[in-house]
Amino acid sequence: MRFRAFDISEPVPELNAPHALAIIRPWIDLSNVGSLILSCFETYLGSKELARLVRPGNFFDLTRYRPTLLRKENGSEVDIPNAIINYSKQSRGHDFLLLRLLEPHMMAETYVDSVVELLKAFSVKRYCLIGSMYDMVPHTRPLLVTGTASNPVLQNELAVTNVVPSDYQGPTTILSFIGQKALQLGIETCSMIVHLPSYLAMEDDYRGKKRLMEVISSLYNFDMPQADIEKANQQEEQIRQLAEQFMQQEPKYRLMLEQLEATYDSRIKEEKAETRLSPEVEQFLQDVGKRFKLD
Repeated sequence: MRFRAFDISEPVPELNAPHALAIIRPWIDLSNVGSLILSCFETYLGSKELARLVRPGNFFDLTRYRPTLLRKENGSEVDIPNAIINYSKQSRGHDFLLLRLLEPHMMAETYVDSVVELLKAFSVKRYCLIGSMYDMVPHTRPLLVTGTASNPVLQNELAVTNVVPSDYQGPTTILSFIGQKALQLGIETCSMIVHLPSYLAMEDDYRGKKRLMEVISSLYNFDMPQADIEKANQQEEQIRQLAEQFMQQEPKYRLMLEQLEATYDSRIKEEKAETRLSPEVEQFLQDVGKRFKLD
């Protein structure tokens, strides 16, 4: 069934006061943290496809988001990048919409309006943006999560899990308008972004997934699968060992790591005085990022 820019699967499900969890690629899904979390929800809650864009080429530059050629038993198939929305019905409580959004290159306002109208049509009660970003944070501290909420009650729920209010201002994605327009419709909104060490980029960061799932679990009582917890713990140990080897080879970087730790601690304590990173630390991040790569 055609609905604005989307094709909705039929029969159209009746959802109970759904909450929407959204990721935006590639803007705030670094190391695939948000994608990993949605995959977890889709697998363990038993999701089904609700909608996808009818003509993704209207919104995406397909020379930048490349189609993928897939080999099948009876030939081949071209998979075109798309924005896909899945749903999950629950036996108790509210249902879920799981939005895998791509940042648009064209006709962004039409794209945004189509998503917002879909949220309205299914009577969504909460729109929550989850994701990850690289930051100048030390690997020796718990991963920082920043977030915002549209009301004090929800903000307090986030604060219980040590989510720090976001003070970011600067360039952003056009899809930020989804949250703004949802709020105007009376939909509760929030965001949760985990900050990953910029000098330890990994393809799939299970530590980031684990930290963000701790926050989500506090809201929805949804536990991270044990297998993923073990992956996160293994990653943590791998990082600790490799980092220690690197610090032994380059002792000067241990002092720079201490400055990163001091900056982190100051941020957590919400000190008014801002601790600036020295040029040496900036160079440290660049050097380690080149020499200290993890898959």
